[in-house]
Amino acid sequence: MTLTMGVMIAFGAGAGSFSILMGRVAGKVPPHLRGTASGVLNAGGSLGQFLFAPLVQGLVLLPAAGWRVAAYALAAAGLLALPLARLLTCGDAATVQTAFEPDGSQTLKQALAQSAKDRSYILLHLGFFTCGFHIAFLVTHLPTEVALCGLPPAVASWSLALIGITNVIGSLIVGWAVGRWRSKYLLFAMYASRALLIAAYLVMPRTDVAFYLFAAGLGLTWLATVPPTAAIVGKLFGVRYLATLFGLTLLSHQIGGFFGAYLGGTAITAFGDYGWMWYADMALAAAAALLNLPIRESKIVRAEKG
Repeated sequence: MTLTMGVMIAFGAGAGSFSILMGRVAGKVPPHLRGTASGVLNAGGSLGQFLFAPLVQGLVLLPAAGWRVAAYALAAAGLLALPLARLLTCGDAATVQTAFEPDGSQTLKQALAQSAKDRSYILLHLGFFTCGFHIAFLVTHLPTEVALCGLPPAVASWSLALIGITNVIGSLIVGWAVGRWRSKYLLFAMYASRALLIAAYLVMPRTDVAFYLFAAGLGLTWLATVPPTAAIVGKLFGVRYLATLFGLTLLSHQIGGFFGAYLGGTAITAFGDYGWMWYADMALAAAAALLNLPIRESKIVRAEKG
């Protein structure tokens, strides 16, 4: 389980994740449409979550199927994605990535050195770390939280499905908003809303309706943080190395995800509930909101090659 689901699936998901797609699409569309395009990409992933969460849960509970059949179904869906992925490799990659880039002189090494010294980029990493912590904690431990409340497993699967479908809406709205408002303010609003939603959840009665409302509220910002985060990276460094530089922010996201999943397991083992994790999650969301405010979005003048 650790090797296959913990390492192999996670490696594949990371290797074919948002950084590759955002970098590829950002080079194909003009700057004023990049936010909308990234929102559409995000919405596609969330739509898959909406469709697959109840489907997999149904297969797991079906006596004639079980978790093995559910796993095979997910594997088949992954294989069907391969022909679509092949289409993304068509064309001249170098031309595509710099089609709308005014200056292609900077090397990857220079871009990495510049980004490592940029305070705005570091703050973006810290905020995205919190996003990963939050998402991994909920995805991993929501079923157990539902069980602790004495509710059936279907509540967890439908809650995850609601997160997926409402994130379609949230991603499209935020993708549209990226071209109209500064991305750091959008990130501030989304992270702050998560802190408020967790606070509201903690005082609500633990019913199925409460979980559905909580899930719908969270879904609006679930992965809607991706378009403005990618947009800021693009504004700071251009799109030539967007896949790499945004990929590094995703690394911070996944490191946060590790701690969210691991510490959630530690908490339930030690205390029998997730009380302290909810408070930590709320505090981190509030901190992430504040960390995004000092980010500078104006285009950085990059050093000449040499």
